[in-house]
Amino acid sequence: MIRVGTSGFKFDDWKGTFYPEDVKPKEWLNYYGKRFDCLEVNSTYYRLLHPATFFHMANKVPEDFLFTVKTYRSLTHEAGSDNEADFGTFIESLQPLSEAGKFGCVLAQFPTSFHNTPGNRDYLAGLCDRFSELPLVVEFRNRQWVKDEVFDFLRDREVGWCAVDEPQFRSLMPPISTATSPVGYVRFHGRNYEKWWSGDSKSRYDYLYSREELEEWIPKIRKLDEQTDVVYVFMNNCFQAQAAKNAADMESLLAEEDAGAA
Repeated sequence: MIRVGTSGFKFDDWKGTFYPEDVKPKEWLNYYGKRFDCLEVNSTYYRLLHPATFFHMANKVPEDFLFTVKTYRSLTHEAGSDNEADFGTFIESLQPLSEAGKFGCVLAQFPTSFHNTPGNRDYLAGLCDRFSELPLVVEFRNRQWVKDEVFDFLRDREVGWCAVDEPQFRSLMPPISTATSPVGYVRFHGRNYEKWWSGDSKSRYDYLYSREELEEWIPKIRKLDEQTDVVYVFMNNCFQAQAAKNAADMESLLAEEDAGAA
């Protein structure tokens, strides 16, 4: 099964572009849930949410809708810090999604500065242990992690590899997709070479993919679909609802291919 959605839904600049003017912010998730069948929650990177927040979110979307949830920043961007309590709080917050049958997986995204070193490999192993009871996907931003032994490590622990589309700077991750768990995962960050290192996250992800650029990923996504139980495809180019447009484009491309094969 291939599910397509966006990395977040609550953006003021989506009003009038994705959300109709007469739809109130408190109704945005309801509206989103009628258009897509999955959502990557990114706000959890910035703050730990109360379980009640996820309880109410789960009640605003259809029964077959799934959420994936990005880890709190201390768990991935502050490796080595005293974050034991944050692990517990984060995992506890997901319980309402699990009880509602609407939890997809955890996404742990490490920064470019997280190099493939013995200390970081140990930290990664510890993180996987803490999430051993939950489906987990790991996104690396540094290409040092493109190693057979890393893929083997993830497969042994049934942890998913997150494939990414992003600018091809020497330090960043190439567009490699591989199945290392029952969960396939692909994130589209845009190809904004000029503003990637600007320090402004909105500028970094200000990019609209062409259909031709998205088509490059169709064979990779199909292969992941053959090797996993579910594939999540998320657009993270959220500036001015470009993510929503490209998510719809990807759905259309997949549907066109299915129709052609029928």
